[in-house]
Amino acid sequence: MHLIKEAAAIYCVCDAWRGQFQPSWFDPGFWDDAAKPVTTGGRGGAWFIDSLQGEMVLRYYSRGGLIARFSRKSYLYTGLKRTRSVSELDLTQRLFNLGLPVPEPIAAAVWRSGCVYSAAILIRRLPDSVAMGAVAGSMSYECWHSVGKTIREFHNRGVHHADLNCFNILLSDQQVSVIDFDRGRLRSPGPIQAPWRERNLQRLLRSLRKLPDLDEYVLDHGWQRLIEGYRGR
Repeated sequence: MHLIKEAAAIYCVCDAWRGQFQPSWFDPGFWDDAAKPVTTGGRGGAWFIDSLQGEMVLRYYSRGGLIARFSRKSYLYTGLKRTRSVSELDLTQRLFNLGLPVPEPIAAAVWRSGCVYSAAILIRRLPDSVAMGAVAGSMSYECWHSVGKTIREFHNRGVHHADLNCFNILLSDQQVSVIDFDRGRLRSPGPIQAPWRERNLQRLLRSLRKLPDLDEYVLDHGWQRLIEGYRGR
């Protein structure tokens, strides 16, 4: 990866984008009408960008929960590699290189002020994809099965997704993809019954149960097919 330093800003750029990246890409205003706010999932602070280089997603990091009342976008700086954006960029690049269905990473930004920093990340937007949470009620059982198989593929590589919810799983005619690896990590895969794997699956199930229009019967039977896909049945 390539580093660009400008005053208090540091940009970490993936090698494939080194020749065309501009720091101004991290400013939504730079894109004018080509930047559209993301309105589903997450906590805001994200934009879909239609650029000459292709479609991208720009996402600023922000906190949730009680701590957000005190510091929504600032984090303690303990080194560049441990910043939220650079660590996510690095993990996503590793997964992309492994051929896993993830978006292509572009660049990470870190703006430091003393002992704190704010951050953002740029990734390719996956074309013709929709979040599982938006269509769960109309998914075929085959699609539920495919979601389970895809999660198993990530788990077998030791990918521990920190927030595996139904809006971080994207569906298209071609494949099931996983996005948003903030605070994710690689670990020993362990057996299929490993507790961390089960916790990941249960997190996904809880997010599906929160969908207001998802019928309980559809969820129960769809989840059964997902688990069958996960277990290779």
